[in-house]
Amino acid sequence: MRDLFELRCNRRMVLAAIPAVLIGSGARAATEEIGEAADVRGTVVARQVQDVRDLASGAALMLKDSVETAAKSFARLELAGRTTVHLGSRARLLIDRFVAESGGVLELGEGAMLLDRADDLPKLDISIKSQFGLIAVRGTRFFAGPSKGVFGVFVVRGVVEVEAAGVTRRLRKGQGVDIATAGQAPGKVGRWKKPRIDAALKSVGL
Repeated sequence: MRDLFELRCNRRMVLAAIPAVLIGSGARAATEEIGEAADVRGTVVARQVQDVRDLASGAALMLKDSVETAAKSFARLELAGRTTVHLGSRARLLIDRFVAESGGVLELGEGAMLLDRADDLPKLDISIKSQFGLIAVRGTRFFAGPSKGVFGVFVVRGVVEVEAAGVTRRLRKGQGVDIATAGQAPGKVGRWKKPRIDAALKSVGL
């Protein structure tokens, strides 16, 4: 009887500990450092559920951070593995999943961004999700965000694929594409002129 009693007690202790272990694992995943806010101008915060942190230059970025910029504010984010993201004014970017060696998923909720990764670095599979569509990246420098009254994607260097409403457009250096509204397919691929390119880069603080 004593052995049976001890067995039941031990079993209860093990079962009671499982939620704590799972919660602890989730907490570690949510606070995994994934890079830093290398340059912050204006008011920028990182949000995780109910937790909001003010970001200054040099502040750590965590997995699952939603980085949000205020009006007339900009941020340069250096993610693990030497991937750079420039965020423009009134932008919101969720670092959903990211691994330095393989890539990850970023979600652009609002505003404009520019992703930059040097050509001589190992290629990563990076996806940018937004309400306008999905952008698949493999080591490049490109802009995505509001431009001339629409959502525009422009490739400064490299190659990206833009998919929306069942249509995929492949963009190379100097090419751009527009999506008029969320839910619509991307338009025809074309070359952007210098004034539009300059305006796009200025919108992300470059």
